[in-house]
Amino acid sequence: MAIATAKVKVKLHGGKRMRASLETRPKTAVSPEEAISALRKFKAPKFDQTVNVVVNLGIDPKAADQALRGSMSMPHGIGRTSRVICFCGSDKVAGAKAAGAVEAGSDDLVAKIEQGWMEFDVAVASPDMMRIVSKLGKVLGPKGLMPSPKAGTVAADVAAAVKEYGAGKQEYRNDDSGNVQCVIGKMSFKDDQLIDNLKHFIAIIHKVKPSSVKGVYLKKCVVAGSMSPSVQVNA
Repeated sequence: MAIATAKVKVKLHGGKRMRASLETRPKTAVSPEEAISALRKFKAPKFDQTVNVVVNLGIDPKAADQALRGSMSMPHGIGRTSRVICFCGSDKVAGAKAAGAVEAGSDDLVAKIEQGWMEFDVAVASPDMMRIVSKLGKVLGPKGLMPSPKAGTVAADVAAAVKEYGAGKQEYRNDDSGNVQCVIGKMSFKDDQLIDNLKHFIAIIHKVKPSSVKGVYLKKCVVAGSMSPSVQVNA
């Protein structure tokens, strides 16, 4: 009974914090600078929150020519690193590992994954390796880990790709509702770093607007900490 009571108290505390934050949240869309300032005013949890941005786009997610998929690196990073593996020929293994790959190889790496090893966050591959990597389609595909030219994870310079993704380069793609989400940093970042990253994300989204989209393209943009309310941004 004591344990159950403790859980209820934690839940209520979180609810009070959220309600207090909602009272100070801007009622309308604000500039990126004002949005980050508003996030700072919310009552924060004890850990360093991840800051996310989400946009809702006026695209038809079912139309192939309107689907958004790509990758981007934030000007100031995102405050975390990724474990990267690299599918490449034996002549590139040393370079990939020197760039930070936790594992690199070809058939041997495929076999390791087929046996159940999945201790990585991103998989990159050289173009000539995709014939071999295709064997892992049913394993990597559902997890969003299959290397793709559109995402930049299939590249001739695998060492550069390993380094970029290891430093926090992110893949983005729209979901079935036309939303695109990315991390722009941590609450421990300086204001100007979060603002720069937010503006960079918005600029990229505008840049990759499909030519076939009609009407309003960027319908809504919000930014939020992982445990805070969202703030709508003029984008």
